[in-house]
Amino acid sequence: MNVTAKFLGGSGAVTGSKYLIDIGDFEFLVDCGLFQGPKELRERNWDKFPMPVDQMEAIILTHAHLDHIGYLPKLVKQGYRGPIYCTEATAELAKILLLDSGKLQEEEAEYARKKGYSRHEDPQPLYTMEDAEAVFPLFVPQPFDKPYSIHPRITVTHFHAGHILGASIVKVVIQGDHQTKKLVFSGDLGRYHDPILLPPTPIPKADILWIESTYGNKKTPTTKPEDELARAILDTFDRDGLVIIPAFAVGRTQLLMYHLYQLMEKGKIPKVPIFLDSPMAIDATKLYLDFHTDHRLSAMLEEENEHPFKHPQLHYFQKQEQSRSLNDFRGKAIIISASGMATGGRVLHHLFHHLPHEKNGVIIVGYQAEGTRGRRLQEGEPTLRIYGLDVPVNSKIYQIEGLSAHADQEELMEWAEGFSDKPKLVFVVHGEKESSEALAFKLKEELGWNTVIPQYLESFVLFEGI
Repeated sequence: MNVTAKFLGGSGAVTGSKYLIDIGDFEFLVDCGLFQGPKELRERNWDKFPMPVDQMEAIILTHAHLDHIGYLPKLVKQGYRGPIYCTEATAELAKILLLDSGKLQEEEAEYARKKGYSRHEDPQPLYTMEDAEAVFPLFVPQPFDKPYSIHPRITVTHFHAGHILGASIVKVVIQGDHQTKKLVFSGDLGRYHDPILLPPTPIPKADILWIESTYGNKKTPTTKPEDELARAILDTFDRDGLVIIPAFAVGRTQLLMYHLYQLMEKGKIPKVPIFLDSPMAIDATKLYLDFHTDHRLSAMLEEENEHPFKHPQLHYFQKQEQSRSLNDFRGKAIIISASGMATGGRVLHHLFHHLPHEKNGVIIVGYQAEGTRGRRLQEGEPTLRIYGLDVPVNSKIYQIEGLSAHADQEELMEWAEGFSDKPKLVFVVHGEKESSEALAFKLKEELGWNTVIPQYLESFVLFEGI
């Protein structure tokens, strides 16, 4: 039996993760992500899928971020009807994120049509909310740490990866005619000392390993991120300004809520209104109450009257009119809103209205992919194009490194060192060129690993005659 892999995304970029595995009589996909960031990447979402969809028989998801699940509605729209395996929390989060993604794409297409700034006469969404809902019946949720079968020759196990609620490292065991082989997909690995999420599980053996490299060339500063966060907030409040924090609705937002609650309780920042203006983030936060064993906050959340996700300063804004009421807000407050890279969502309205004012502050708290508005803010561009207009960036921009949900280079190496045997081949994926190259070099030099940085649509024979 031969086993091959084809890279349909997540290679040469931090987006669009899709890895197609073929064992001859059975093809399955690990992750099914949306391409985000630069236009040339986003346009791949509109390309014809590079294989007949009806030939693919299963999908396994590592976690629920859109760059790992966001293409599912398009794939189902094209005819995929097989099972989608993932952890229980991932299935619930995916429903929230995919519905929101469909809604945003509908809204953006409608807005572009209304304002006439699309080059298409009748701009269409990639998929709709209805398309997203069509994915839900295909989810087959699985518990952590318990092997399950997707084919007579293939068993799969999910292990905790940290990163976001429900995120997993996926181990795939393939029983050949003569040998058994193990494929391990890191997914996105979290931090070892995250105050909310569990650390990545060490995996002892893999024949072939996929390892992410988002921060493959970065080391997180040793300063405490909550102290940096407090400094940025106090600096903005000294100008009587408003703080805007673009944050991913899942993971980053909850970590920010935790830190802001702690800072207020300890008297390190004043008790001011915190507006969580993201329906998706609000829905995602509720899941932390449902999946107590997937995180470290269970003791805190037992304090029913007040905890990081429920206290007098925290205001959940679900409705559009509540969001719009913040357009003219002046004074000390904190707005947390998605999307985390300012690629869409309600945060664009807040940036549109508040970026021109010098007294305000925008705090960047996570990875900003190349070509996104978040990256442009990070790099100090004087204007930001929002809704077809160039908005002057007069607010002060702050960067907080330590709040990332991704393992840095040292943590990626720490996880890699947990393998007792050298994998025969290691694919360094899900990173921009410099990050992937830096991690691949370090793995080769320090651990003696055989590393490869695959390219988009590149194929590999993993095993022959097993």
